Amino acid sequence: MASHGARGRSGGRPTLEEVAARAGVGRGTVSRVINGSPRVSDATRALVEAAVAELGYVPNTAARALAANRTDAIALVVPEPETRFFAEPYFSDILRGVGAALSDTEMQLLLIFAGSDRERQRLADYLAAHRVDGVLLVSVHADDPLPDMLSRLEIPAVISGPRSAAETLASVDSDNYGGARQAVEHLIGRGRRTIAHITGRLDVYGAQRRIDGYREALSEAGHEADELLIEPGDFSEEGGRRAMAALLERRPGLDAVFAASDVTAAGARQALREAGRRIPDDVALVGYDDSAIARHMDPPLTSVRQPIVEMGRAMIDLLLAEVADRRPAVSRGLERRQMVLATELVGRASS
Repeated sequence: MASHGARGRSGGRPTLEEVAARAGVGRGTVSRVINGSPRVSDATRALVEAAVAELGYVPNTAARALAANRTDAIALVVPEPETRFFAEPYFSDILRGVGAALSDTEMQLLLIFAGSDRERQRLADYLAAHRVDGVLLVSVHADDPLPDMLSRLEIPAVISGPRSAAETLASVDSDNYGGARQAVEHLIGRGRRTIAHITGRLDVYGAQRRIDGYREALSEAGHEADELLIEPGDFSEEGGRRAMAALLERRPGLDAVFAASDVTAAGARQALREAGRRIPDDVALVGYDDSAIARHMDPPLTSVRQPIVEMGRAMIDLLLAEVADRRPAVSRGLERRQMVLATELVGRASS
């Protein structure tokens, strides 16, 4: 009997035909067993699996993918500079979720940056050659051409957050509106009355929804939103510092701040300390993401938890469903799926 790792008759890797001969079945039966088909009896499956083990047969995944018109590769496309990707916990958490969801599959993950016109053109050429089965897009801005390009190429795609309420691609997002409401309601419940908001980038739909939630929570509590208490940011630490300084100059009596990200809140904290304001005694501070930054700030930061790792997993689930049926949604008579995951306020000492 052959030992594990035995070579085939040609002296190379064992072939599907040799496994079939050893098991005493047809080549098609071996293929069905390897691909997990239920249309094989338990006894036959045991014979094939024993032959696979004895010969040390390893399936040729590249050939299988080619025969099925697949590449067994997924691209995670980030239309941002690399510096931002490595600076913000949001991206690493999305990547963790995506990687975990792919770990039980044969899919390879490609990380592609497309923050410049040149990078986008290079990506367009790469995708036009159908070198991946599907694309995950993260941090998509309203005017980004990449989603429409993917639609034209009929490449299955899922984005982390819709571009607008009329999004046509499948998307996964957190409840930005509800999360912002939770943050502001929390601050109002703590007796804060002059609550400022440092926004994210306003060409990101999620940032717009957080402003909507901020305004609605104030309105329901009987506080008319003061537009001078809203300062644009860009989700960065430096943007948070600049925005906080501008808010203090306009409204020095503010007693609370809701920042659109934990990174932004870290910048706001720096400006507050430079201005001699104590947190939370003088100004309460709430962030968004519930990242490691929130837990390690001094004082620890109250933050809205969005389940970013779970969002990455959900994006893969949606994308693999799209890949399994590559016909356009119009041909299938289906709407693209828009998933929204719940948020949760995590209270800490900053508020």
